[in-house]
Amino acid sequence: MLDINGILGLAALMGGIKHGEQSYNDDSARTYSVMILTAMGVSMVVPEFIPEADWKIYSAFTIGAMVVLYTLFLRMQVGPHSYFFSYSYPEKRRKKQPEEEQAPPVNLGFSIGTLVFGVIVIGALAEVMSKTLDLGLEGTGAPPVITAIVVAAISAAPEILTALRAALANRMQSVVNIALGASLSTVILTVPVMEAMALYTGQPFQMAMTPVQTVMVFITLIVSAINLNDGETNAIEGMTHFVLFATFIMLSLLGL
Repeated sequence: MLDINGILGLAALMGGIKHGEQSYNDDSARTYSVMILTAMGVSMVVPEFIPEADWKIYSAFTIGAMVVLYTLFLRMQVGPHSYFFSYSYPEKRRKKQPEEEQAPPVNLGFSIGTLVFGVIVIGALAEVMSKTLDLGLEGTGAPPVITAIVVAAISAAPEILTALRAALANRMQSVVNIALGASLSTVILTVPVMEAMALYTGQPFQMAMTPVQTVMVFITLIVSAINLNDGETNAIEGMTHFVLFATFIMLSLLGL
């Protein structure tokens, strides 16, 4: 809801108002969309129909499926299909860029270390923040999901600001990579970890998605599949996603 409807919707809306139609690589959007739909369906919707006696088998299968799916995705993203996610597509629709256009080498170890450190710090701060917000909202009658939404929005603040700046600079490919990439990573990396913890503790992992939330997820994926199919975004497409995000917030306030 936050990544696709919130970030992508607001960025496409603001960018569309300023620049009109904004181009991006439709291969990247289709790849992200189909993987998000598959990952969410397999790991978040289908488990609701699995008999309790078979949850361990299906949890183990889910972990394996998500690992294989994400491994293949990373292979595509950094390997022979890396041009799928290139901003200047289709001019760079080939496996290797010209020598003068190649990006300078980066320190892989330093990048991984920085990423891991950032994830740990953000996770710790999010945990502290959620406890503080729970205490602050106690007695107000606000649904518990509001805490999760606020913490998620604050945690994703760097992504939100980066996406908005990219949209205003007419770099919609960066917005697509940020919003859809974050959404895919949230599902395909978080769920296997939770499933592994469930298997370790022997307690079934309940996704606890309400029927309304499930419907909102599928509406979002259908709308994104339609909007992100032609290689261009505009303000109308951005508004449709942002209206879905506002609807999600309203449903959360209503406790649905």
